[in-house]
Amino acid sequence: MMKRTVAIACLLTASLSTGFAQTWKPVVDKILSPWAEQVTPQNAHREYPRPQLVRQNNWQNLNGLWKYKVSPKDQKTAPTSWDGDILVPFAIESALSGVGKRVSKDDAIWYHNQITIDKKVNKGKVLLHFGAVDWQCDVYLNGQHVGSHEGGFDAFSFDISKAIKKSGKQDLTIRVWDPTSEGPQPRGKQIINPHGIWYTPVSGIWQTVWLESVPQTYIVSTKQTPDIDQKSLAIQAAIEGAQASDEILIEAFDGGQKVAEVKGSPADLHQLKLNDLKLWSPSRPHLYDLQIKVLRKGKVVDEAKSYFAMRKISKKKDAQGIERMYLNDEFIFHYGPLDQGWWPDGLHTAPSDEALKFDIVKTKEMGFNMIRKHIKVEPARWYRHCDSLGILVWQDMPSGDLGGNFWDMQPGKISSAKHDKDRSPESEAIYRKEWKSIMAQLHNYPSIVIWVPFNEAWGQFKTKEIVDWTIQNDPSRLVNGASGGNFNAPGHILDIHNYPDAAMPSPELFGDKYILALGEFGGLGLPVENHTWQQKDNWGYQSFKNADELKKRYSGLVDHLTRLIPLGLSAAVYTQTTDVEIETNGLMTYDRKVIKIPVTELNGIHQKLYSKELVK
Repeated sequence: MMKRTVAIACLLTASLSTGFAQTWKPVVDKILSPWAEQVTPQNAHREYPRPQLVRQNNWQNLNGLWKYKVSPKDQKTAPTSWDGDILVPFAIESALSGVGKRVSKDDAIWYHNQITIDKKVNKGKVLLHFGAVDWQCDVYLNGQHVGSHEGGFDAFSFDISKAIKKSGKQDLTIRVWDPTSEGPQPRGKQIINPHGIWYTPVSGIWQTVWLESVPQTYIVSTKQTPDIDQKSLAIQAAIEGAQASDEILIEAFDGGQKVAEVKGSPADLHQLKLNDLKLWSPSRPHLYDLQIKVLRKGKVVDEAKSYFAMRKISKKKDAQGIERMYLNDEFIFHYGPLDQGWWPDGLHTAPSDEALKFDIVKTKEMGFNMIRKHIKVEPARWYRHCDSLGILVWQDMPSGDLGGNFWDMQPGKISSAKHDKDRSPESEAIYRKEWKSIMAQLHNYPSIVIWVPFNEAWGQFKTKEIVDWTIQNDPSRLVNGASGGNFNAPGHILDIHNYPDAAMPSPELFGDKYILALGEFGGLGLPVENHTWQQKDNWGYQSFKNADELKKRYSGLVDHLTRLIPLGLSAAVYTQTTDVEIETNGLMTYDRKVIKIPVTELNGIHQKLYSKELVK
């Protein structure tokens, strides 16, 4: 079986934001998605990257060709020579970076870019933003160290105003160190030696890099929490440089018409009262617009746009006394794929925003109403697409510091043995810091209805403490404390994993305490010739020879789910959206060029899961 490759040899120049003009082409020793074939240094992720806090007219995208060098980890000074060009924001190991090179824990990656700051940006304070860099990052501008960050999945920024030269090009240098699976940090499915369910490492910059101009007093962030029972949106703004007499004005709009407003002190928690609520759901994903302004003596000092939705996720007993999940006080069975968010050409980074949206669109067309985002955090625009399209999201915390756990996963049973991992104080601190940051940054996205702090006992530690803290930190959502893991403190949900058949925790033992969920099942494999990561030795949890056999088996699994729902099952997650590397158990191939069961047929198969007759 021969791999299908696409030869791309056109010469391309760097984007206007980049000071280097060199050639670039992707590494084409593996399959590519259709969007990868359209990527150039000029068009690499040009969209505005922060949809929940938009200042559209005073930002500058820095994606494009940068210089890079891999040096010994111990080297702390910037290189004087470079190995070549790398296309940001694609990780160095990816095909679309143009490099396709592995690095180790003994290496550091250096990036260099000579940038000319646009006039519209070079005023007030200038912030340098990173969507995500894996893992440890130091940033230098014109030789000055402007900041450090640790964390592979959360966004961060630095005020670089004092380091900017008055004229000419600015020298931006970034040093990154990433130990991948040889460190304790959250890393998800990455591993130094990819095999089985473990994939190629992702190191360095893998989301958009951009500049933003803000005034001395500016809106840093907002925290927006809907309450449909009170018909209100609680909103708290973080304002940098606010003065005692400043005010904040918050206005809500529905289709361009103002429907509510509130004015008060920037430091206060504000309640935006709404009438005639339009609730958000998968069948009707209604979004309201927000305008936030900081006022000083009646004049606007800073303003930004945002959006929100009115929806409620809750846990309560049905008529049989079984705990269920309710959306807007109605039972809805959550059914969706395990979504890893990996790409054959960009690894963690989709080749384009169109590609990023494609998986969500197809998931919805297939008749799913939910996605479990599996031990990865996506760029902010992915969540915006889920909000707009109407997909419920279960958000995992990326796993890390694996090994040393005892794992007792038996359907319907909870072991009384102690299974928590003993993690070092450093490892615990890294986890807590990044999980807190992830939850804060994703709080405003209404599509996210469940937090999942642990998966399959991978690095699971101090479970009760972490789960309790997660619940306290965000009481507006449900918490699935240990998806398929050790159930010594599962939060609101008891979640087992079972391959390939559908199963559920015992409703007699746990149905009156927890929402019962099947957090992973299925994994039906079908390798499609010319669309696999490697020529042979691909696998699924159960493999098939053709699409008809696959569809018949899959349809049987869904039939089994319909028999479990009346008994107490409230959610199920099918493995998985796409093939990933040597796993061929996706509903789509890794390159997204083949959908193994037609979309319309999948949609028809799934409709029986949402019948109101299943739960009275």
